[in-house]
Amino acid sequence: MKELRRPARLAPGARVAVVAPSGPVPEERLQAGLDLLRGWDLDPVAAPHVLDRHGTFDYLAGADADRAADLQAAWCDPSVDAVLCARGGYGAQRMADLLDWEAMRAAGPKVFVGFSDITALHEAFATRLGLVTLHGPMAAGVDFVKSARAQDHLRATLFAPETVRTIVSGGTALVPGRARGVTLGGCLALLAADLGTPHARPRAAGGLLCLEDVGEETYRLDRYLTQLLRAGWLDGVRGVLLGSWENCGAPDRVRALLTDRLGALGVPVTQDFGFGHCAGALTIPFGVAAELDAEAGTLTLDEPALR
Repeated sequence: MKELRRPARLAPGARVAVVAPSGPVPEERLQAGLDLLRGWDLDPVAAPHVLDRHGTFDYLAGADADRAADLQAAWCDPSVDAVLCARGGYGAQRMADLLDWEAMRAAGPKVFVGFSDITALHEAFATRLGLVTLHGPMAAGVDFVKSARAQDHLRATLFAPETVRTIVSGGTALVPGRARGVTLGGCLALLAADLGTPHARPRAAGGLLCLEDVGEETYRLDRYLTQLLRAGWLDGVRGVLLGSWENCGAPDRVRALLTDRLGALGVPVTQDFGFGHCAGALTIPFGVAAELDAEAGTLTLDEPALR
């Protein structure tokens, strides 16, 4: 697996667009997130349809075409330095095929941030644009607007990425050891759902795979992991980082499942790495070469996430 192109870091005064590719966005949380970004001396701009709601499917932030148009316009606007997702939910897969990837590639690299349902776009940005992206807190996410740790780590990654080249999780080894590879991953359910689509990479070989999820019963996690294993998608993976598993069943039962499904891979696995659907979530860059030390619970990037 190859390293991807790194976008430029942000500087004070940078213009950032906030888009809603997936679920509907609460206005009060959006305003709180925009205020935080202004406090970082950024110039945040909400996309035209960011507060829309779909007329029939209230789990979508407006029509697929409008959500895609917002992302496309923000990405292709030369005055915009970064695109931040407002929240996850569901819907990114529905609009990914409506994006003009050639035009977005021509617009050049810039920073892209999100997680959860945005996993589908992390995969697409990797395969279609060859671009490093940030799996991190979203502008209208409750964990972002209420968590100083999440804010501080994202801010450092955006403005001074050399200061967070080593990401210290406080996690522990499920399977001990060290491994080198290129980071990738996201929400387990989305990675499984993305298999076979034009935007998904064919396998995770050579990668340090980051996995997390929320609100999935343990047997569903089993199904997703088994699907990835049966499809050969995990063949050749170098190491695994496990994030949060909020509301996915009893922690001991989830841990037993993860050991059962991932232990036979024969690679280091670290748990409780502190990214995903949890308070104080860390920002993890995808597409960078790094070393995982499962016992120390650290991920050390070869280079800063952003140039």
